[in-house]
Amino acid sequence: MSKAVVLLSGGLDSATTLAIAKSQGYTCYALSVNYHQRHIAELEAAKKIATQFKVEEHKTIEMDLSWMLTSALTNPDLKVPTESSAQIPITYVPARNTLMLTLAFGWAEVIGAHDIFIGVNAVDYSGYPDCRPEYMEQFQKMANLATKSAVEGQTIQLHTPLIDLSKEAIIAKGVGLGVNYSLTVSCYQADQVGRACGVCDSCRLRQNGFKAAGIDDPTPYQ
Repeated sequence: MSKAVVLLSGGLDSATTLAIAKSQGYTCYALSVNYHQRHIAELEAAKKIATQFKVEEHKTIEMDLSWMLTSALTNPDLKVPTESSAQIPITYVPARNTLMLTLAFGWAEVIGAHDIFIGVNAVDYSGYPDCRPEYMEQFQKMANLATKSAVEGQTIQLHTPLIDLSKEAIIAKGVGLGVNYSLTVSCYQADQVGRACGVCDSCRLRQNGFKAAGIDDPTPYQ
């Protein structure tokens, strides 16, 4: 079976992405990143999800981004917004996906994997620039210029199976693949045991997705 590295945050989208990779027959290696995010409960959720799907190995990498004080996810002194905005929100963490994908491609080379899965979405999302299809296409090109395996003829493929799906469609797909969404944490300011605030942008997107899908929301709220 082919190996794949799956970026696993512990949220709804990444859990669904792991389920998709497993359903496609990959031997999955889950990679989570502790970047000192305020919603640290998602890392405990990632452990539970990795166990549910019986991944081959689950790594949690330390990458301290707490010095990036412009993001409400890494600076606890900034308030997580509860209103929608047409601008890129303050929850945007500079270069986060670039850094995480770089780690994933590095681990893929180490274990001889030629596939990377990431649960980015460009439909029902917060408007982050590093979730767009054009960004993923360019990162794919860069990775295959920068990796030893690609230079030697074995390219690494970046998979974004959720990128053009609505949250409703993502949830319906995940339920069909057996994802236990009660284990996932999507909230930007979940408490230490993973209970969601119910009012941040991520919570709103999640709530609307379950409602549109006609599926009971299993999220524990504060």
